[in-house]
Amino acid sequence: RQHEGPRRVKRAWVIPPISVSENHKRIPHLLVQIKSDKQQPGGVVYSIKGPGVDEEPLGVFSIDKSTGKVFLNAMLDREENDRFRLKAFALDLDGATLEDPTDLEIIVVDQNDNRPLFRQDVFTGRVVEGAEPGTCVMTADATDADDPDTDNAVLRYSILEQGTAGMFTINATTGEICTARPGLDRETVGVYNLTVQAADMSGDGLTTTATAVIYLEDINDNPPEFTKEEFSMEVEEQAAGVDVGRVLVHDKDLAGSPNWLAKFTILEGDPEGAFAIRTDPYTNDGVLSVAKVGAGQPGGGLWGGGPTAGLTRRPFRQPLDHEVRDRFELTVSVQNERPPEPAAPASPRALATVRVRVRDVNEAPVFRENPRRVSVLEGTPPGTPVTTYTASDPDTHQLQTLTYALLYDPADWLQLDPRAGTVRTKRELLHPSAFLQGGWYIALLLARDDAEPPLSATGTLSIEILEVNDHAPLLQPPAGVVCGRPGRGGTLLLGATDDDRPPHGAPFHFQLSPQQPQLARNWSIARFNVTHAVLAVLAELPEGPYSLPLLLRDSGSPPRERQQLLNVSVCRCGRDGTCEDGVLAAATAGAGVTLGALMVILGSGILLLALVGLGAARVRGRRRALRKGLLQRSGDDVRDNILNYDEQGGGEEDQDAYDINQLRHPELFSPRARPPTRRDAPLSSATPSAPRKLPSGPSDIEDFINEGLEAADSDPSVPPYDTALIYDYEGSGSVASPLSSIVSSLSDEDQDYDYLSEWGPRFRRLADLYG
Repeated sequence: RQHEGPRRVKRAWVIPPISVSENHKRIPHLLVQIKSDKQQPGGVVYSIKGPGVDEEPLGVFSIDKSTGKVFLNAMLDREENDRFRLKAFALDLDGATLEDPTDLEIIVVDQNDNRPLFRQDVFTGRVVEGAEPGTCVMTADATDADDPDTDNAVLRYSILEQGTAGMFTINATTGEICTARPGLDRETVGVYNLTVQAADMSGDGLTTTATAVIYLEDINDNPPEFTKEEFSMEVEEQAAGVDVGRVLVHDKDLAGSPNWLAKFTILEGDPEGAFAIRTDPYTNDGVLSVAKVGAGQPGGGLWGGGPTAGLTRRPFRQPLDHEVRDRFELTVSVQNERPPEPAAPASPRALATVRVRVRDVNEAPVFRENPRRVSVLEGTPPGTPVTTYTASDPDTHQLQTLTYALLYDPADWLQLDPRAGTVRTKRELLHPSAFLQGGWYIALLLARDDAEPPLSATGTLSIEILEVNDHAPLLQPPAGVVCGRPGRGGTLLLGATDDDRPPHGAPFHFQLSPQQPQLARNWSIARFNVTHAVLAVLAELPEGPYSLPLLLRDSGSPPRERQQLLNVSVCRCGRDGTCEDGVLAAATAGAGVTLGALMVILGSGILLLALVGLGAARVRGRRRALRKGLLQRSGDDVRDNILNYDEQGGGEEDQDAYDINQLRHPELFSPRARPPTRRDAPLSSATPSAPRKLPSGPSDIEDFINEGLEAADSDPSVPPYDTALIYDYEGSGSVASPLSSIVSSLSDEDQDYDYLSEWGPRFRRLADLYG
């Protein structure tokens, strides 16, 4: 092939960028004319597309399709769109493309049409007072919407106004605000308001302003000071825990801050710790108060304000007493809770004098010895002085008289001199008594002064009733039965009682009367325990009664002794050492210490209690029935409500109880009718009188009842409700076991005492003797 040489290529159409200034006001404005090299006989059709034409924003640009002239139809804002990129087309009349589409770029040229804007209207910063120069507080920066590559957006900062001191400066490029000189004092100027300006075009263009507020933070550079050098107050004596007054201080530091809060100290004038001082956190005043009674205060002069951990305590405090000390002169100092700043000027601690006058008031009497304990012998006769129990009046500067009274004397044993306070016995003081507590009698005395209003005090008088050995021991029982043969049941257990309390009672000493030494040939007494002794037969004795004089002595101090007769019945001995003569045993069993005698005594006591209860119940039932019978003529007849309760006969054979119908229907019983009789009533009982006429009115009821009671008490034909009935005879043939069976045995041979060994250690000796 033939080598082809270089061939010229036709350059395509190219449109250079077009610049147009924003805010151009001559509209429409010709920007450029585009033209294709491929001209056709019929002409070329031009068109453009892109943002500002057929895309948002619409209608900004247009083109003359015949000439290719491009026009600006609206004002431009570079801050919204800084450039437009369009496509230009060249077509023939048939719509065929003559040229490839080309780029048409329109650049919006910036104008200085935007002022700088601060990021906020008010800037706030804080700096401590006394800060060194160059201490930066904050940065007040601004922005500019203009082209940052032009001078339109180059900003410069300045302070237009900050007062006369000129304490702050601002960096012109960055807008950082710093202190310019020393001397910032919150107490002089607490807040600085600066007017800051930002200007574009390097400070020669558009400007804007903002406010910078700078607060000075407080430091403790001002000590508190008293408002005056002396304060005067007064307080009543005996007051405790009350506020006396206030000492006023002034502190220039920020109110409510630790730099402002004061701490007070009592330096001198109160060695006993009678007063305390605290700080009112709202007013910063020192509140002086009376310390609580008995509360030891922190010592060392450092108390009343701050922490007191590790400090010594002042001694136990007594209440304020006008008679002891009527005035105090206190030296009080004040300082801040927080220590002062090192840079603060040194100043001495503020001092003030506080004078407190203790006002005299009426005080209650005081029993110095409370309770008062004294001892009195039992049996002390009435009128015997016990003690003089007086109180003292603390009001020594006032003429007052004390009087005394018994506030509590439960047994009414005492009498009191109301002037002298002397306590005497009113009646004999005896043991035992329900009013004694462990041998002590408690009484309360009242001491009262004659002031207006009067005050009183109570004193406790504890009287110990000392036991006196005034009773000799008494032989119990005074009689017994013993087998007359030595070594074979010839023993008798003797006991004694003493009304005195220990140590004037047991152990008891038993012995045969020294005045009759011949008794020792036939009898001997040996100690069994502290309250009993054993009488033994030494020689075989004939049957019959014997009277042995015994001498009994207690262990009191001094001891009391008594000579008593012991009636002993000697019986004929059986094989097992018991009495064979049952009749003799039965005749004397009531006084012996055999099991039969013990059972008789026990049964008699139970029977006596039952009879007393029965008699009381019968009396109450009879009187209740009589009262209800009086109401038979009332509007509401309650006689049918009287039921047959508590009716008991005289024994098992007594089946004819008293007919209570006489109380319900007295008119049915004629005077000649014979009333029911009881077998325990005397045979010669007279016929009771006819029923009496019932009272006509309520005023006669009392007389009617009294007359009825008198008639019933004097009538021997009715059951003796208020006396013991005869129950010891139960008749023959009763299925129940009579109480008389206890003594029915004439001898101990048919008695079985083996069960005594099952009654415990206290009956072991009896089990050994009789089992």
